[in-house]
Amino acid sequence: LILASSSKYRQELLSRLKIPFLSVSPDVDETPFPGEPPEQLALRLALAKARHIAQAYPTHVVIGADQVASLHDRPLGKPGHAVAAHAQLRQLSGQTVTFFSAMAVVLGSHVQSTVVPTHCVFRHLTEAAIARYIAIDQPFDTAGSAKAECLGIALMQSMHSSDPTSIIGLPLIELTKMLAQVGLDPLDEHIQ
Repeated sequence: LILASSSKYRQELLSRLKIPFLSVSPDVDETPFPGEPPEQLALRLALAKARHIAQAYPTHVVIGADQVASLHDRPLGKPGHAVAAHAQLRQLSGQTVTFFSAMAVVLGSHVQSTVVPTHCVFRHLTEAAIARYIAIDQPFDTAGSAKAECLGIALMQSMHSSDPTSIIGLPLIELTKMLAQVGLDPLDEHIQ
């Protein structure tokens, strides 16, 4: 099993399933196509990451994942630095943001994919609250400038999703179903 990601958060989530795995960072251009809807962008990137790593490991099960945050059907990028994160969170204050967590599982020519949305209603955020949050979490490499696995959960008024791990970027409920389809059911006594 290979996770096509260098994200420590995705690695921590996948380790919950108690299946040994390797993490290999894919080299995939994440630039959106002009007019590409956020959900399609997330799915395209998850598939590209899984397929890229699967080329080098054709006999392995490879998981690719990507998450795109969307406000009013427009993708929100990763801010990259504090000033951009502050501006992004100011824009998201009091808004509903959808985080599309896409995932692909590839084994040879067998490809499965899914997108699990999480709808997050952001609290009304003061300038001081935004500054404190940014200083603590430094969410510069996170779409939407919100790390829900850390203090970013305090930015939220509510979250709605069919999978509570989706917001962190690897929907484990769906992943478990997909892995079972390729013989890696985490509850199978023969998986070690």
